[in-house]
Amino acid sequence: MSRGKHANVALFIPHNGCPHQCSFCDQKSITGHAEQPGAAEVKAAADEALHHLGGAASSAEIAFFGGSFTAIEQSYMLELLDAAAPYVKQGQFAGIRVSTRPDAISPEILKLLCSRGVTAVELGAQSMDNAVLQKNERGHTAEDVVNASHLIRQSGISLGLQMMTGLYGATEQSDEETAKALLALQPDTVRIYPTLVMRGTRLAFLLEQGRYRPQTLSDAVQLCTRLLEMFEAHGVPVIRLGLHDTPQLRQNLVDGPWHPAFRELCESRRMLIYATALLRGYPPGKGVLYVNPTDISKMVGQKKMNCVQLAQLGYQMRVMGDPSLKKQEIKVEMCR
Repeated sequence: MSRGKHANVALFIPHNGCPHQCSFCDQKSITGHAEQPGAAEVKAAADEALHHLGGAASSAEIAFFGGSFTAIEQSYMLELLDAAAPYVKQGQFAGIRVSTRPDAISPEILKLLCSRGVTAVELGAQSMDNAVLQKNERGHTAEDVVNASHLIRQSGISLGLQMMTGLYGATEQSDEETAKALLALQPDTVRIYPTLVMRGTRLAFLLEQGRYRPQTLSDAVQLCTRLLEMFEAHGVPVIRLGLHDTPQLRQNLVDGPWHPAFRELCESRRMLIYATALLRGYPPGKGVLYVNPTDISKMVGQKKMNCVQLAQLGYQMRVMGDPSLKKQEIKVEMCR
């Protein structure tokens, strides 16, 4: 459960509804859940969230992740939705969010979702390059993503899109083109996941054979920083950047650019880029970088890496908080 701006009461349906085993997929390791929840589990999770979140629950969503929600057996899907719907109808939660495949959306499905109080549908697009989709055995096309996105927007349901970087056969250029293609679909939210190699997957086999090389952490951070900036510059919030840390993920991770604070690394790099651009207007020397207090750790960088890199450019900078500054805003004051 998340307590942030995009709080979710998350229920995982591992690999249920998926007609394909994608190259990267090991849902049990990623979600840390193997059992399929029923109506009782939905109600128990919602009641627990109401207890812990209090009034904040009214802005949270009940979310079904981990499988292809609209592709599961319809009676089971309705069981889950009917358990969640009364909480939304009574105003205890803001809505219901589901995650599904782009080729598992139709006008009939969307009508059914609307009738049960679903307010957001996230599509696992992953890539908008058909060659990459085929190589990773996704079983859908970029055109399916476009068509499903249009249907969701027409239904009035919030559209979320998910993409992955560093897939088998992908390049930084194809990943950036995917981001541009997703932007053109005018999503309300986006999630970005660097590809990780999990034990027992086809990617693990390809890695062992020397046919796949995952992104390094540094390369993934650099690329995802650019993507984060791209989406947010167009007013599209990136509500997740990197997979959530779980003991099961750590246990089954073989390789790939994983870090427990991946988003923090990207946001920290973005602050470094901003600061470097600003300091180019000043001669090297000592000074202070003022930022919003919530951005101090991001500006300093993990293990003070940003300060170290600025020092290598000739700028010995301290970082201090200034509540009058907006988030990501930086003010420079050089010593005389």
